[in-house]
Amino acid sequence: MTLATYVEMPAPRRAVEGRTDDLLPAELTVAFGAGDAAIPGSVPLHDFLRTAGTLTHAERMVIVGQALLMLEGNYVHLPLKSAMHAVNPVQRLRLLRARLLRQTDATMDPERTFHTEMSAIFHSVRDLHTNYLLPQPFAGMIAYLPFQVERCTDGGRTSYVVTRLAQGLSAPTFGVGVEITHWNGMPVDRAVAVNADRFAGSNAAARLVRGVDSLTVRSLRLHLPPDEEWVTVSYLDAQGVRRELREPWLVAPNAPAMADAEVLTTAAASMGLDLHADETGRARALLYAPRAVEQQALGDAAVELSTEPAEVGGEVPSTMPLVFRARSVATAAGTFAHLRVFTFNVPDPAAFVAEFVRLVELLPQDGLILDVRGNGGGHILASEFTLQTLTPRRITPEPVQFVCTPLNLEICRRHEDNPTDQIDLGPWFPSLDQSVETGAIYSSAFPITPEDGANRVGQRYFGPVVLVTDARCYSATDIFAAGFQDHAIGPVLGVDDNTGAGGANVWTHGLLKALRDVPADPGSPYVPLPKQADMRVSIRRTLRVGALAGTPVEDLGVRPDVRHEMTRRDVLHGNADLLDAAGALLAGRPLRRLGLVTATQDDGTLDLQLTLAGIDRVDVYVDGRPRGSRDVADGTTSFAVPDGAGAGVVQVQGFAAGVLVAARTETL
Repeated sequence: MTLATYVEMPAPRRAVEGRTDDLLPAELTVAFGAGDAAIPGSVPLHDFLRTAGTLTHAERMVIVGQALLMLEGNYVHLPLKSAMHAVNPVQRLRLLRARLLRQTDATMDPERTFHTEMSAIFHSVRDLHTNYLLPQPFAGMIAYLPFQVERCTDGGRTSYVVTRLAQGLSAPTFGVGVEITHWNGMPVDRAVAVNADRFAGSNAAARLVRGVDSLTVRSLRLHLPPDEEWVTVSYLDAQGVRRELREPWLVAPNAPAMADAEVLTTAAASMGLDLHADETGRARALLYAPRAVEQQALGDAAVELSTEPAEVGGEVPSTMPLVFRARSVATAAGTFAHLRVFTFNVPDPAAFVAEFVRLVELLPQDGLILDVRGNGGGHILASEFTLQTLTPRRITPEPVQFVCTPLNLEICRRHEDNPTDQIDLGPWFPSLDQSVETGAIYSSAFPITPEDGANRVGQRYFGPVVLVTDARCYSATDIFAAGFQDHAIGPVLGVDDNTGAGGANVWTHGLLKALRDVPADPGSPYVPLPKQADMRVSIRRTLRVGALAGTPVEDLGVRPDVRHEMTRRDVLHGNADLLDAAGALLAGRPLRRLGLVTATQDDGTLDLQLTLAGIDRVDVYVDGRPRGSRDVADGTTSFAVPDGAGAGVVQVQGFAAGVLVAARTETL
């Protein structure tokens, strides 16, 4: 579909009151972008909006009533958010309901007004887990412009640069590297601030990055369509000439989600996801990496897997191309592994960990740059199961708490004994039941992630690791970053002052309704929502472990150990300065190796062949029992365990100067 004809014309010079610079010189030109839509099925925004506006008065009453039920009866952060942000979303919903009671189908407000009020109420708590999800025709759709803008800082000066163009955009002077100066006539930093104020980030850094993201991509499931039907972008071209581009907003179906949070499964009950980040990530994949979307849909059949270690500058293909990007990178400090984890939103955490291990074992072993920027989270078990692969220490999963309400108490009572759906809420039930007498605000804290699963695989990468974060990291990724820091796995290198600070497990209205209906409950207060409308709330809040044990993650997030400002070289040349900064943190750190090959001899002896580096002592355990200890040196050595045949699990722990530095666990 051709969207427009490219036109370039001189803009008249005019005086700007109070301005003495040459912001609007005679060379300024205006271009109307032309080309085909980047995503098949795209339509202009004004055409899409003709299909909206079908909610009846009765349907609006249902939506408001269910929102009141969830925020008052399930929302774990309500006491914190009401105090911290001086808001009262429950009272605002009551007022909205009162206004609706005075209206009819003939006199009710326009539907956009209703959606605006509902969205504003949910956004007021500044919690990206707690959302009002718009009904048809908005569900599953995105609004987009065919280019991406990123923020960078050089020499103390902040700028906004175009870093990617979608296929089909045709504007000769508008390309990668041009600097955006104004957005619809506003200075671009002001436009970003206005957008940031509309979004529910838990801290200033989280709101800012979402202000940048929303310039060009918006999930209509979570946010109303843009007020403007087209955008006028002022920019400096490659020759420094000031120009303008006018682009229409387009609407298209988004790529499908990789996990379903509505069905009654362990995955749905263990979800920790910033839905906006997930929707935006899938939209960007459609725009800029459509081949990866196709490969993800086809699975293993679309990927030619490698069993050879990555060469310098080479990539290791993944069976999950929308989840991982694995490659070897050369930095100023040496060659290291770089593994990008785009999301934890997968249905099977064991498969996620298996692919993670396969990739890191094919990457350089002298240091790993683990990059989770932009990762909005997903399956909490996938995030916490992964930590064990990077450290010899035993992983303690983060504990979570319910807020004590009669509604949460009844749900936990129904799932106290781990029924057939395998969602076990029994650990939280006694304290919720007791709160009726004690008046406690929160239940006792227990982990969602089973501790045995968080330690079953054991360490698989033995080089030093640095974790790279930004303010888009949220939910399960917040939990992962907190666990990485709490278990002292390595330094955290942040491009923002905090992660997104989403410290909770999130449940949808559909999942809450399904949980309450097991066993069947004709008196359930949850009723179906109309026209695919939905809602999500933070249901259990997470607490940190280790040195910060008991500290909530919500609103605080994870502060990096080292800060790096993204530069123009970063956003235009593959994160070059960021990778150099990460490489500098890895360089000089001790290198460890602990390879293990097992064999059973005819006399029943279990023979262990060890490959070692950076280790001066090994202790051997078989099925949890100590079977020997030995001083060792770099190289290979063997260790015989008499009568070890038939053992189930062997673990070798490696020490340096009395400190545990490596561990290998193998199931025989």
